[in-house]
Amino acid sequence: MQTYTAVVERCPDTGLYVGYVPGFQGAHSQGETLEELNRNLKEVIAMLLEEGTPALVGEYVGTQTVVLA
Repeated sequence: MQTYTAVVERCPDTGLYVGYVPGFQGAHSQGETLEELNRNLKEVIAMLLEEGTPALVGEYVGTQTVVLA
């Protein structure tokens, strides 16, 4: 079993959830619900892995809060 971390945002224009896997080129999708987004991301990742294990171009580290005075 392989586990990937996806960054998820909600588009203010369409209301769709948009997700991507940092460092995994081409691993992005969208969905009307979080469940649909998850299914779509699984499908995209599986298709990309059929071509072989991709070289990751970055590694997800986390998020930071930036405060401006």
